[in-house]
Amino acid sequence: MIELPSGVDINNLIDDIRIFSWQAADILLYYSILLENTDDKRNILKNNNEDDPVTLADLKVNELIIKRINEKYKNINWDILSEENVKASSKIFNSKSAWIWVLDPLDGTKDFIQGTGNYAMHLALNFKQKPYIGFVLIPDKNELWITDGKKTWCEKRDGTKNKLNLFKNKKLQEMTLVTSKNHGNEILGTLIQKINFCKVEIMGSIGCKIASIVRGDSDIYICLSLPGKSSPKDWDFAAPESILKAAGGAITNLDNQEISYGKFGFKQGGIIVATNDKKNHGSICLEIKKIIEEYGIYPL
Repeated sequence: MIELPSGVDINNLIDDIRIFSWQAADILLYYSILLENTDDKRNILKNNNEDDPVTLADLKVNELIIKRINEKYKNINWDILSEENVKASSKIFNSKSAWIWVLDPLDGTKDFIQGTGNYAMHLALNFKQKPYIGFVLIPDKNELWITDGKKTWCEKRDGTKNKLNLFKNKKLQEMTLVTSKNHGNEILGTLIQKINFCKVEIMGSIGCKIASIVRGDSDIYICLSLPGKSSPKDWDFAAPESILKAAGGAITNLDNQEISYGKFGFKQGGIIVATNDKKNHGSICLEIKKIIEEYGIYPL
């Protein structure tokens, strides 16, 4: 059994992060409304990188979460890996702690700017490079997904809980795929076409996609990064992985190996598959791999 750092109670920790998360939701919802105004939009966008935009909302939530954790939990032996801090600092993040918070203050920034509502805050506490507890906040849906490492649940702001629906034992072609809105590519499109899924849903934010699987709106997510191109990072997957696995799903690479965190550049390249069915996940990955090999879709 994993024990949290000395002086940290898991129930109190979840209570605290719950409060911090809804404070973050207020910030994100506030700026999402301002983005509807063209003049405000110019002030909210903090860089001109269309492929990797940063907004004032990213920075404000980043500041809030880090400040709250540090204020509430002084002298605890853990570190915080944040997307925004990595982008802003020339220093290499090098933690010797077994415990690392992994934060993406705004996953799905493009969707946030576009006003689709498909954006989320990710926060996971990793132990020895594996997600242990996690939180995925989806403000537009009034959802906070939480796992204590054993079970997953979804709360609304008033504390009421949503029911989980993982529809298992489906064949690959019977599944509903949830795929990227802003990060797709031609090779992934070819793979999706060859598999011939029952239904394909397009959505931003990995957190929103994984929540869609746990909610029962979809069954599978495939992330395919092209060699030499950009790929997701640790902060994109840590919190979503934690809630999916504790709910009975699985997320691995195509060879059914667990995701490895803390690699150089925090990159999560190649092909990553997330499903609602831990028991049959390996056979699903194998079937996808055979289709890729049969049609020569991707260099394996």
